[in-house]
Amino acid sequence: MAETNTIEHPIRILQVLTIMNRGGAEAMIMNYYRNMDRAKVQFDFLLHREEKGAYDDEIKSLGGRIHIMPNINPGNYFAYTAALKQFFKTHPEYKIVHSHLNGLSGIILKQARKHGITTRIAHSHTSLFHINLNPFSKERASLGYIFKFMVQNLLRNSVRRNSNYYFSCGDKASLWLFGRKNLSRVQIINNAIATDDFEYNSEVSSSLRKELGLEESLVIGHVGNFVPEKNHHFLLQVFNEIKKKEPTSKLMLVGGGGLQRQYEELAAQMGLGKSVVFMGVRKDVNQLLQAFDVFLFPSTNEGLPVTLIESQAAGLKILASENISNELDITGNLIFMSLEKSPLEWADQLIQMANYERVGTRQKIVDGNYDIKSNAAELQKFYLTKGKN
Repeated sequence: MAETNTIEHPIRILQVLTIMNRGGAEAMIMNYYRNMDRAKVQFDFLLHREEKGAYDDEIKSLGGRIHIMPNINPGNYFAYTAALKQFFKTHPEYKIVHSHLNGLSGIILKQARKHGITTRIAHSHTSLFHINLNPFSKERASLGYIFKFMVQNLLRNSVRRNSNYYFSCGDKASLWLFGRKNLSRVQIINNAIATDDFEYNSEVSSSLRKELGLEESLVIGHVGNFVPEKNHHFLLQVFNEIKKKEPTSKLMLVGGGGLQRQYEELAAQMGLGKSVVFMGVRKDVNQLLQAFDVFLFPSTNEGLPVTLIESQAAGLKILASENISNELDITGNLIFMSLEKSPLEWADQLIQMANYERVGTRQKIVDGNYDIKSNAAELQKFYLTKGKN
């Protein structure tokens, strides 16, 4: 009978995000969710988009509930706050709120504090220290992006005041959201993965490359949604230089988002044609990584990207921007490069890196404590301890 009660009444954790599509923070949360003992700990989601997310069906199949809130923006701040107050008033079951909205978490956690929620977690997933001024990335001049950048930075003090637990994916993300004087309070929650799913297999790689018609190509891969911080404009310029030196090379772009069409048009204007393959949002990223030769990741702002843990587990060499934390290099397969370097310099570095013997590196990921099973057990222990208070 006791076991039945446990199954019927797990501790319910309110996870706060924008929409549950296949982004980095969302993938990380789902990795942990799948590996929780859901008879003891259950995730519910407070989201801010009306449209259905890629993970919504899975969330419901795992027993999670989805609550939809209005979008957060300055024009509806007071209406949003009123809706948030009403939500917490009518949902007293939540003792733990775990917010993943970076600077915007302060708005949610302030109301959680006022409604007596005892465990209020702010989780930093990025580091927004600067706006990219690289002349090869002109899309960063967007006024809308600059405004969002400023709002995120202005709200950091509210996050620190209204949360009582500080979580982060890595050093730079910790420093950005919580500040140097609070670093001792920050608990690192690794962007852990199911390492078995990503282990390099030469037979799978050869078969998939043949299936995709990539047998004779140098295949450059990238996984990331089409948002400004992923720096796709610069990425395409790097590939354009690679193409001049390696005519059979291919660029595979995995991800979705509102800017995808813009970059499809740009690739066509640059004459890259069928050499750039827009793969869309995929469930089989672990398989696609097998087909890549090298991974290109020139992001302007990141925390500690899940996709770079996955690509390392698949044995890939990676060229990434210096804006990403050095702690991410778990396997020795990463080279970091300044975004002040030209696309030609990036292209030369990537071509040089491509000549290597690819081997399995899964065990290095496990040894680095990025396997999901042990990490999920630790987070579950934290939730259970705080949920009893």
